[in-house]
Amino acid sequence: MSRLPPSRRADYPVFEALALRWDDNDIYGHLNNTVHYRLTDTAVNQWLLRAGLLDLHHSEHLNMVVETGCRFHAEAGFPDRVTAGLRVDHIGGSSVRWQIGLFRNDDDSAFADLSFTNVRAGRISRRPEPLPESHRLALSALMKKG
Repeated sequence: MSRLPPSRRADYPVFEALALRWDDNDIYGHLNNTVHYRLTDTAVNQWLLRAGLLDLHHSEHLNMVVETGCRFHAEAGFPDRVTAGLRVDHIGGSSVRWQIGLFRNDDDSAFADLSFTNVRAGRISRRPEPLPESHRLALSALMKKG
């Protein structure tokens, strides 16, 4: 099976700057595998907050992560600067599938490519609920054109 190449910055319509910490590095001197997922979760939620699609404290809804995946291409670690490229690949009835490229410093190729699926759910029921049209419109702006 052939390996997919790393994504490029041009593959993403929007970027989120992320900070690394000293303790993000593991004993091998690079990012611990779990940090890639934390960075992804942070990048998606930063964008949702800025777009007005997430209210952490007062909303009757939340976004539950139901699936993730990661392909590693190169090493990164503190004190590197990390930028996450965000793209929406699919908008379902209650779900959004994100593609995230993590970029080190000014590199054009991602050091990791992640997928991340959120499902909108009731805060109390924890059951899927439909995405409002306003959310669909905002999210569709992050879909790959052509």
